[in-house]
Parts: sequence; C-alpha cells; structure tokens
Amino acid sequence: MNFVNNLANKNALVLGLGDTGWSLVRWLSRQGARVRVADTRAEPPRLADLRRAFPAIDVECGVFAGNSFEDIDLIAISPGVPIDDALIGRARARRVAVVGDIELFAQALARLPPRQKPKILAVTGSNGKTTVTAMLGAMCRAAGLKTEVAGNIAPPALDALMRCEDQGSLPQVWVLELSSFQLETTASLNADAAVVLNLSEDHLDRYAGMRAYAAAKARIFQGSGIQVLNRDDDYVVAMKIAGRRHITFSLAAPASDDEFGVIERVTDRVTERAVERAVDPAANPVHTRWLAKGEMRLLGLDELRVAGLHNAANALAAFALCRAIDLPLAPLQEALREFKGLPHRVEKVAEIAGVTFYDDSKGTNVGATVAALNGLGQGVAGGGRIVLIAGGDGKGQDFAPLAQPVHQHARAVVLIGRDRDRLAAAFAATSVDLRRADDMQQAVELAFETAHCGDAVLLSPACASFDMFRDYRHRAEAFCAAVEHLRAVRSVENREKKCSTRR
Repeated sequence: MNFVNNLANKNALVLGLGDTGWSLVRWLSRQGARVRVADTRAEPPRLADLRRAFPAIDVECGVFAGNSFEDIDLIAISPGVPIDDALIGRARARRVAVVGDIELFAQALARLPPRQKPKILAVTGSNGKTTVTAMLGAMCRAAGLKTEVAGNIAPPALDALMRCEDQGSLPQVWVLELSSFQLETTASLNADAAVVLNLSEDHLDRYAGMRAYAAAKARIFQGSGIQVLNRDDDYVVAMKIAGRRHITFSLAAPASDDEFGVIERVTDRVTERAVERAVDPAANPVHTRWLAKGEMRLLGLDELRVAGLHNAANALAAFALCRAIDLPLAPLQEALREFKGLPHRVEKVAEIAGVTFYDDSKGTNVGATVAALNGLGQGVAGGGRIVLIAGGDGKGQDFAPLAQPVHQHARAVVLIGRDRDRLAAAFAATSVDLRRADDMQQAVELAFETAHCGDAVLLSPACASFDMFRDYRHRAEAFCAAVEHLRAVRSVENREKKCSTRR
C-alpha cells in the first residue's frame, strides 16, 4: 500500500530515535501524520532535538510497551530495530504496515511527474558499499549530473529529500547506500541499476543464517532495473533474475565485451611494446594491470589512489553502474583518478622508521578484513608483511576464513577485545605469532615492536567496536592517537639502526 498520498491524520509510530528515526519523525510530521515515538534506550541520540522541535510528540523510552503499538496505522522503523520484535509481529497481524525510511523515500519519488523523475543507483554488500557509493557520487558529478548521495552513508535519504524540496531543486540522480536492515522494509525502490558487491558473514546476531542475510540483500533488485553482479561471489551470482538485464564484474579477466574485469598487459622493458608471446623472465618484462570492459582498457590499477585489489573491484562496480545509465566514459575515468578514498578504510595514517600504519577500523566483519589483507598484502613493497591488529565483538561470525590470508600475508597478529580468544583459536594452525593487548596503545606498541622494516601495521578488526569503543570512528581515533604517541616517544634513530641490521 502506498502511504505517501494519505499520511494526513494517520497515526504513525516511529521506532528508534537516532539519525534515521529523527528523519522519519520530521518527514511524517511534514506529511500531516500524528506521530509518536518509542526507543528502547533511556536517552536516544536525537531526543533533545525532538523535544525542542516537536514538544507535543509523545516519546516512550525504555523497553517497548504494548500500549505504544495500540491505535496505529503505520510503523516507521529505524534500521537498528529488529523487525522480528514480537510487538511488531502482532501489529502486522492486525494489518498495520511496517515501512522504513527508504520505502517512504521511494514512494515520494514515485509520485513525481515524469519530467522530474531521477535516476536511482543503489548499492549494498557486506563490504565496500560506502566506498562505491562515494565513488559513484564523484563520477556522476564529474559527468555533469546534479547528484545527491544519501542513505546508510549519511545523510538519511529523507533528510536529503526534504532539503532538496526546501531548496526547490531536485537532483538528476540519487546514489543510495543501503544496508540489509533498510532493505528488509523496502518494496518499491525500483532502482535504475543496483549492485550487491559481495556477501560474507555479518550481522548473524540478527539473521538466522547466510540464506536469510542474502535474501535481505537481494531485495535491492526488486523492480525492473539493471542488475550489477560480482562474478567472484557465488552468493551474488545466485541473485541473477531470469529475463533481467545484468552486468557483471570480477577481478578476473572479462570473458566477453559486456563484462568488467582486470586484464594484464605485458610489455618489453626496453621497447615498451606489447609482448604477444611468452617472454623470458630474465628479460624482466613489465606487467601492467588494467580495469577493463571486455578488451577495452579503462584505467590502470596504478592510477587508482586507493590501495588494494578490493578497491579495484569497487572501482569496477562503480564503472558498471555508471555505464548502466549511459554516462560518458572520460569523466568517469578522471573522477576515479582523483578519488582519494574515505576515512578508516585502509587509510594510510603514518610511516615510522620504515613501518607504515593503516587504519581500516571500518573493517567490522570477516569479509572486510580478508579483503584488506589480500588487497594490502599484494601491495606491500619489497616483500614486506603485515602485522594485523584485530578483535572486538565478533557478532557470532565464523573467523575461520581469516586463517588463510593471515597465513599468507601476516607476520603477526595482535589480538584485542572480547572475542580475541576465538580469533586466536582460528589462527592456531597458521604458525603466525599471536600477541594479546589490553588496549589500543599497547596493541600499537606490540605491533611496532614485532614489525620489520618495510612491513605494514594494519588495524582491521573483523569485529564490531562496541565492547571497547563508542563506534568504529572512536576505535580509529584511538589507533591514530596511539600511533602519534608512538612517533613522539620512540627514538627514530635507534629504530632505523635496528631496521637496517634486520634487512
């Protein structure tokens, strides 16, 4: 049922009062609904804003109570609220609609006149979705389109829509980052092109298993738009819908002109001409890898400013989405050349006496850390290795997939947080040196002492942060502060002597 045109005087219950919940309150109030709010927290983040702007709205803080769910026409649910709550289930049994912010956003766009209808590019996946969303925003703007980026990346989609309405200027394209939680309550987005980047174990404290998690992600493909699929991920390939146009990408070479992938060109070091036959390794040929569509080279991997093969995959997905809506190639290439990446995603923090420190605090699940290890491990210069800092709240994940990339790329692992013993068990057979730290400062010092000159220290926890920190940003701040403290108190001269003797 479409509620956008008949929200006036409807009784709407907003569940959750974080940033998305606050956008729901403002949107529903603007549409004339009678709003009430419930949040399980004693002091929700946007409570003060609500009381200032809407003092007449009733707010229930604490465990959800049955009376909050009485006499309502609509439940507007924030992504952080589990949809399988018993009280929500009873409301659904009474045929009360349950929607999220993206569904209300989609219904609002659906009522626009045809000449104002924007393009919609939608992005989800376990890892890389924020980076790809940011890439897309830059690429669409470079192609000359008025572009809004919103959703899970922030700002909330309804906040961005209200700002555009107030300015009297709607965009030509919306780029939306969507979480599985948002997709659970979305039915009518109908994106022009959408991608599921990858799937790995995450949020299994909320889903019954990978099948349920994958089903939530696959909801991004509802409608008739173009599917962009990762050929390297079996879960994603299984989402292909018969009869729908699809575009694929992979870190392998494209098998057809319609596929995106990575190709390698071998050139003679002296003549710089392409080598079409087997070469003598003693001739020291140059191997250059390119992002490509079919045999058409798009961008050299060495032209990307963001580190790691996982970012090559992200760039390919972004190319595929942009080409799905027929954007010209040249500005897309230039936008990716200039894209510097986002904070806390394999971000270089410092180099101290030959050891480089990288912040990947946004690596909150196993798949993200596997991607960071594989991506960075192949780029550490001179045969250096990685000292990994990992641990935290594992959210019920299986850590076993980390063992192989740790064995392949890591010199040591420094373990922190609640689930560090579970991580240690997963790494027991790798013969990699395992150390334990009680806080981030100790973790950074242990990592530095263990690293050799030319190594990289990588914070990529594979876990949520809430056992030790407010969020992943707070964890990153602690890491960066520890690195700066290390720089200040350690003798660089002595360290350099130590490095020179080791190498």
